[in-house]
Amino acid sequence: MEFIDTHTHLYDEAFKGEEDPAVERAAASGVGKMVLPDIDSKTRQAMFSLALRHPGRLFPCLGLHPTSVDAGWRTEIEKMEQYLDHGIKAIGETGMDCYWSKEFVQEQKDALEYQIFLAHGKGLPLIIHSREATGPILEILEKNRRLELRGVFHAFSGSVETFRRLQKCGDWYIGIGGVLTYKKASIAETVKEIPLGRIVLETDSPYLTPVPKRGTRNESGYIPYIAGKLAEIKGISIEETAAVTTSNARKLFSI
Repeated sequence: MEFIDTHTHLYDEAFKGEEDPAVERAAASGVGKMVLPDIDSKTRQAMFSLALRHPGRLFPCLGLHPTSVDAGWRTEIEKMEQYLDHGIKAIGETGMDCYWSKEFVQEQKDALEYQIFLAHGKGLPLIIHSREATGPILEILEKNRRLELRGVFHAFSGSVETFRRLQKCGDWYIGIGGVLTYKKASIAETVKEIPLGRIVLETDSPYLTPVPKRGTRNESGYIPYIAGKLAEIKGISIEETAAVTTSNARKLFSI
């Protein structure tokens, strides 16, 4: 079986000095490729340096995370755009986050829309971060439906209705991670109604560690736990789950 982790922050401080062993552990678990979403200028160089050490395994993206958006977001975007020729596979992660702060909501909307147009212009998919902001994000996507957008709603936690609304905005997948394995997780019911052909797997490591590793640092090598739970919910084999979600990820990110 071959898996792809479509969302890992392997360059995070939590992995400092242990990045390479984590890549090897992932490979030993069948996770041969990992997508690295961007955050902001503070960690970008570390992300690209790590990707260069593991060509064909780690794939960098480029974006400005909504929690890094403030009144000076355009300066951050300028710094970001200097890396557009660095072999990126997506624009993101971008989106909106109204959980941590609502101080720069309009700036988050503006930064998201800017990155939507950037992705369209470069022919790249989007990685969307959404936390307590599903409504305004969907409104922005719907407004720009003519651009034939594509991408993934990372760490999807919405309803089936939200998923269906998203499908009307272009070619969209949902990212499913460790939360699926938690007791009473509502997403476990939702994924029953979502076609496997619209799902990609992710860890969001070092966060959201799946059961039975919960309480420890998450890493890409734990993708099989998420795949196993998804297979159980869908009533299919883990082999089929791996084959379809990996094919989805390859198609979306061209890897």
